[in-house]
Amino acid sequence: MIIDNVNVEIHAGPGGNGAVSFRREKFVPRGGPDGGNGGNGGDVYFEAVDDITALRYFRFKKHITSPKGTHGKGKKMHGKNAEDLVIKIPVGTTVTKLDSDYVWEFDEAGMKKRVARGGKGGRGNYEFRSNENKAPQEAEEGGPGEVVKLNLNLKFIADIGFIGLPSAGKSSLLNALTKTNVKVGAYPFTTLEPNLGALGRTIIADIPGLIEGAHDGKGLGIKFLKHIEKTKVLVHCVDGISHDVMRDYKTIRDELREYNPELLKKKEIILITKSDLLDEKKANTQAKKLEEFGQVLVVSIINDDQLQKLHTVLTSI
Repeated sequence: MIIDNVNVEIHAGPGGNGAVSFRREKFVPRGGPDGGNGGNGGDVYFEAVDDITALRYFRFKKHITSPKGTHGKGKKMHGKNAEDLVIKIPVGTTVTKLDSDYVWEFDEAGMKKRVARGGKGGRGNYEFRSNENKAPQEAEEGGPGEVVKLNLNLKFIADIGFIGLPSAGKSSLLNALTKTNVKVGAYPFTTLEPNLGALGRTIIADIPGLIEGAHDGKGLGIKFLKHIEKTKVLVHCVDGISHDVMRDYKTIRDELREYNPELLKKKEIILITKSDLLDEKKANTQAKKLEEFGQVLVVSIINDDQLQKLHTVLTSI
């Protein structure tokens, strides 16, 4: 499952408590205060990585806490600072602080930002000594860590999205192009979640089949229309053996328009799929019916020349 939008609550670690202690040695009967300070709590950082599935970390973790600092001890022994917590998130994630609408954009791999600061360690009684108070009995508790509520939204799940009616051959094509092994079948809705494949550095998402009325929640509904928003280029798969490729094409385009007209502005490549089930003349006829809408390619998963041509087109985007 691809997690692309999640709300989380981050608790940076609290600081450790300072210690109340006095020097006690055999020949030092009236030793002074020697309570050490507590260690600082761990900060929380987000770091962008080239892994669009990284938000899975949050699937069952909606409350996350970094380690706390350890307490101070006698003999001026300071508590250990806690290790920072670094959480990997996908490149392309927007992180919004919900109580202020402050936004971090993680648009490059390796980008690292602190989202919550750990609490400061409390001072031990050694820090409170003075001429007026040579034996202080007080020490500070560690400070609380910062608590932030965040929304993480992955803007892009892939460079290219395969769209089309159910059983248009999207998953088979993804398997053939990227050597993945997603489930395929000769029945609608074989794909229940977007599948991903890599074509070099180009990420392709096989978006589950849409049907007429998807923008109203029919079929697999709006859940997957939103994934289409998160791709840069659309590859519209139209079943070559359909009796009405024009209607099939327009059905999907109408659903995109009803959901978000901006989707129609995305770059689109049209594929006539399953060309191995057609003779060459019929395949070309089907393609010509859609040429007025943009670039049209004829493709079959068992035709190496057609796959190579499609491979070249997709990797040049």
